[in-house]
Amino acid sequence: MPIIESKQVKLFTIGFTKKSARDFFEKLKAAGIKKVIDTRLNNVSQLSGFTKRSDLEYFLTSIADIDYCHILDFAPTKDILDEYKKNKGSWETYERQFLELMVHRQVENKISPSQLDCACLLCSEAKPHYCHRRLVAEYLSEKWGNVNICHL
Repeated sequence: MPIIESKQVKLFTIGFTKKSARDFFEKLKAAGIKKVIDTRLNNVSQLSGFTKRSDLEYFLTSIADIDYCHILDFAPTKDILDEYKKNKGSWETYERQFLELMVHRQVENKISPSQLDCACLLCSEAKPHYCHRRLVAEYLSEKWGNVNICHL
């Protein structure tokens, strides 16, 4: 049974690609973000730049007094991600497989809406249109019915 709370939840999403560190952290601060939830499968790659896990956690706390956590249940599996990225699979297939994964994992039962209020789902994609962070936010909104999503 999903956790249902009546209070409206403000859930944000952000991608770090094509953003300077200044722009990234200023957007989070301006939005009043309390926690960044990393939804990436791999958050330690050198390609992550200033958003490499240990660096990001330090910067968030030091620059903006924002908490950090990594929730692997919000990330795609390596197989799903590789099929889409490396093998140039279709977005429609990726979306279907990812949403089936969310249903299988029952992510709506593993975190409460209040834990996501003023939180921001992080991934690498510059825009949310073809990114799993949007799918996670919309999935939770559909399950809980009280989520207001804002893409930074």
